[in-house]
Amino acid sequence: MRQGGLVGPFPPARGRLADEEVSRPAIEWEQRYRRTVIIGDTAATAFVVAGIGEFFGARDAANWHEKWGILAFGTELLVLSALAVGRSWSPAVLGQGAEEFRRLGRSLFAATVVLALGGIALTSRNIKLWIFVAIPAIGLVIMFARYLLRLSLHSRRKEGRCLRPVLAAGSPATVRDLITRTRKFPHIGWRVEAVCTPDGRGLDGDELDGVPVVGRLTDVAKHVRHDGYRVVAVTPDPYWTPDRLQRLAWNLEGSDAEMVVAPVLMEVAGPRLHVDAVLGIPLLRVSLPTFTGGRRAIKAVVDRVGAAVLLMLFAPLMAGVALLVLADSPGGAFYRQRRVGKDGREFTILKFRTMVVGAHRARAELADRDEGAGLLFKVRRDPRVTRVGAVLRRYSIDELPQLFNVLTGAMSLVGPRPPLPEECAAYDPDIRRRLLVKPGLTGLWQISGRSDLPWEEAVRLDLRYVEDWSLALDTVILWKTMRAVLHGQGAY
Repeated sequence: MRQGGLVGPFPPARGRLADEEVSRPAIEWEQRYRRTVIIGDTAATAFVVAGIGEFFGARDAANWHEKWGILAFGTELLVLSALAVGRSWSPAVLGQGAEEFRRLGRSLFAATVVLALGGIALTSRNIKLWIFVAIPAIGLVIMFARYLLRLSLHSRRKEGRCLRPVLAAGSPATVRDLITRTRKFPHIGWRVEAVCTPDGRGLDGDELDGVPVVGRLTDVAKHVRHDGYRVVAVTPDPYWTPDRLQRLAWNLEGSDAEMVVAPVLMEVAGPRLHVDAVLGIPLLRVSLPTFTGGRRAIKAVVDRVGAAVLLMLFAPLMAGVALLVLADSPGGAFYRQRRVGKDGREFTILKFRTMVVGAHRARAELADRDEGAGLLFKVRRDPRVTRVGAVLRRYSIDELPQLFNVLTGAMSLVGPRPPLPEECAAYDPDIRRRLLVKPGLTGLWQISGRSDLPWEEAVRLDLRYVEDWSLALDTVILWKTMRAVLHGQGAY
């Protein structure tokens, strides 16, 4: 029986069957989701265009068809064409990370440029309305609609539905890592259902972490064609020479499978990876991380303007919280602590006080109750935390004063977690790469579990942000932070 979907039935992804129809359900839900996105984008564009016509009194104009109708129809057609040409509807990016919104932004920017050039050529007096109001409004509505669709898709994936069946092929150790990651992050949409290894065996006999080993690496194409896997994930192994990878790609032609090759640089992704053809040889080019330049300047401006706006919006809330802190326990409303920022420079971080006065002196008495990961000291039910402080910590309200640190330039809205000086003293050279950028009010650690994260995972997320930073990634993190704060997971 099929299960309900976003517009119609979204059947669960299926595993290995002995007929050629096995891949069709996975393709069906992908196509259905893509159609849903296209319909949503079209409806959002038409809604905004019609709304502008009503709000600005377009229908009351005597020459409505000439003055508004042509521009309205042209703008809608231009936006939808830009989305199609910019591959914003590609199944490979729909529901997947920041790339979906990055392509959406590029497509809308291209539509804006074309519309502006067209307006200059036609000497239209009304073109500014469509450039500065219509297209930005269309972008906001489309992004919100896609976000709602993505939430629905991700909830189904957490239930084990709408997943692409994956055949993983590589060494047992690298395949096990892939299986662990796909299970930990089901929203990615992969489910490893079969494994091929060099000798046809796993670490547990005929299985690898509960996934059946169906054959050797030489049998990959045969199993894909017979059992209809949607993704072939090739993980590192000495067997995979360039000739064998090319031959596998040829053998998969005509099937519905997508071949994905994991590079050796597992933690480098996003805009830093580029594939170039040099002398007929495909090369994976890794660009240097961006620590200066135009994008960093934009980030600095956004940080300070955003902090100023947020401080004005939250001023009444912060005043009320300060009074509650003062009324709850003796001491000041704010807590000041030395932290380490960019390039190892120390600064004073501001937070609402959530503990009793002198809490740092009682830390030694709680050493045996430390539940923090690695260098972090955390106690889930810390007796030093006040009643008001517990609520402030759960919803991260205690961190609002850090907006002053962002405003002064010591911190950023998004970045790695600001460490303590004693933590930095114990850092090895690799971990010190966290200090190449400003610490953030929020970051990947904030939206991934905060204090519930193991130390190694928290470090990996911070280093990943340093390596793969982009404006699009910052936007996604800021958006997801609101949900993380409301849920309060890992905050104590």
